[in-house]
Amino acid sequence: MVSGAEGNRVDRRKARTRAALIAAARELLTKRDPAEVSIQEVTDAADLGFGTFYNHFASKQELFDAAIDQVIEEHGAMLDEVTAGLSDAAEVFAVAVRITARFPKTNPEIAKIIDRTGARYLTSKSGLAPRALRDLEHARDVRRLQFDDPALAIACVGGALLGVMHLGLETEDAAEIDRRADGLAVHLLRMLGLPHDEARAIAARSLPPLS
Repeated sequence: MVSGAEGNRVDRRKARTRAALIAAARELLTKRDPAEVSIQEVTDAADLGFGTFYNHFASKQELFDAAIDQVIEEHGAMLDEVTAGLSDAAEVFAVAVRITARFPKTNPEIAKIIDRTGARYLTSKSGLAPRALRDLEHARDVRRLQFDDPALAIACVGGALLGVMHLGLETEDAAEIDRRADGLAVHLLRMLGLPHDEARAIAARSLPPLS
């Protein structure tokens, strides 16, 4: 019979091994498509034996899904924290766009994974997508933004954001990344019903600090 202390050690060891596999998958996602990566490459990157993999994941797809889900959740939680002190629903939306579009400069690992993940990022049941939908619907309910179909609004916003992030990954000009991030926020605010001058003013506000 395993003692409580021994059981806790086993659980911690399992958690560390699982975390190492996910971390390796995240690192590989920044460089390669999952279809091109072997399980051996994952376990080598995690410095684990090949057989260890199947103690934690049934397939390579399950591992990469877990890695992507982790990134999506981290992203959504980050935006929740950064925008928690803002009262203007339009600014909450704009800040989320401006921070995310700056990821090629500020969080290149996440930016590369988002770029590789593509549309799945916009339809995930957890993480960013439901948070974005929540914020958009709130902005509409308080009459700061206007749209009819929430799913279409998410598709339009998300598609534009993915495109601007892809551009950001192809340049090393930090100032250009900032300019495009703020410009994207202006265009999206205008698309969602704000006058041009107000959209520009909101997109020019200082960004909340990232913790």
